[in-house]
Amino acid sequence: MKKMLKQVVGIDVAQNELVVCLGRVNEDLCSELYATKSFSNTLKGFESLQQWMGKLVDNQTPVRYVMEATGIYHEKLAYYLSEKGCTLTIVLPNKISNYMRTLQAKTITDKTAAQAIAQFGLERTLDDWNRPDPVYKKLRQLTRERDQIIQERTVIKNQLHAEQSEAEPLKASIKRMTDRITLLNKQEQQIKAEIQELLKQNEEVKAIVKRLCTLTGVGVLTVTTVLGETNCFDLIRNKRQLTSYAGLDIKEKQSGTSVKGKAQISRKGNKYLRKAMHMPALSAIQHDQRFKAIYARLIARHGLKMKAAVAIQRKLLEMMYVLYKTNTNYDPNYLNKKIESSETLLPIQAGI
Repeated sequence: MKKMLKQVVGIDVAQNELVVCLGRVNEDLCSELYATKSFSNTLKGFESLQQWMGKLVDNQTPVRYVMEATGIYHEKLAYYLSEKGCTLTIVLPNKISNYMRTLQAKTITDKTAAQAIAQFGLERTLDDWNRPDPVYKKLRQLTRERDQIIQERTVIKNQLHAEQSEAEPLKASIKRMTDRITLLNKQEQQIKAEIQELLKQNEEVKAIVKRLCTLTGVGVLTVTTVLGETNCFDLIRNKRQLTSYAGLDIKEKQSGTSVKGKAQISRKGNKYLRKAMHMPALSAIQHDQRFKAIYARLIARHGLKMKAAVAIQRKLLEMMYVLYKTNTNYDPNYLNKKIESSETLLPIQAGI
């Protein structure tokens, strides 16, 4: 019997179902996908999965579970496996989708997705997933709740405006809508207070937030949204991966001379990150000379204001990641200082 070098469990997670594929690599370095089965996305389903696994896997070789981050539906299984001491990797969805394109699969189903995830795990060296710090999970929950409140308040304000513009407005309806807006305002303030309390209780996170807020246009709510949605950049390895996760990466279709599609952002990513960067980008364009110059240069190149604003959103998000990784504050005069420094060195170099 051939010695087994690696075992991977690829899991495609949906709201109610888990589609699981087992893969292995033998000592001859040949990979094999040898079993597939579906389970319910419940505690009972998790237990059935482990029982099924116990009959098929080699207990002498470590097993790695691999799944993609699908909203919130993967979290219960991830926490369950973590409590059982299993080795687990959670991959950003764009990584799996990009990998599947390389397989040239003609049919995309839950089964083929699970197979692709298993094959991805067999071919790559992956990092272990660890349970997120509770503070980042709470920040994500609070910032998402606030976003929902703002959306609901906007809808009610529009309804109130429409009712007030009626020829014969109904006073009872206006009062109810006004009361709901007052309630939503109160709830938003409560959420902001809870976020501040969370930061007060954790000095490390508070320091990170303070450092990222040195970026022009970026405030506490923006930073806490980004930290919550990325688990403090836990799964992020570089700037390109971050922009792709946010859906701010560029997609373009071009072939020969006849096919040339219009370049645009993919929007296949975390919508909360994109929304969080909208207002900070507009503020940075107005108040920061560096971003104002970038915006003007992009407008001069293609004349599209929205496209230029999205580029600033992407740049701000990337800079937040850089400030976090380098543990530095943002210096709006960094480029000017660098130019002055090089100009000071020029006469000395000329003399040499």
